[in-house]
Amino acid sequence: MPYVNLQITKGATREQKQRLVADFTASLVNTLGKKPEHIHIVIEEVLEENWGFAGMLTDDFRAKERHAPQG
Repeated sequence: MPYVNLQITKGATREQKQRLVADFTASLVNTLGKKPEHIHIVIEEVLEENWGFAGMLTDDFRAKERHAPQG
């Protein structure tokens, strides 16, 4: 019974989540031969202020990127 815990920053649409579940399921079926009815996928949405990388919180990083000069 495959269990996938997918963590993403908050903001994906329901349709995008449906696509992710379909794509992950198809990959497990095609790669490992698992039955779709045995696959469990949990999507956890994390607020950008609770996710950090590159030494910054994601909301700060994205704000910085929005204000960076284009060129």
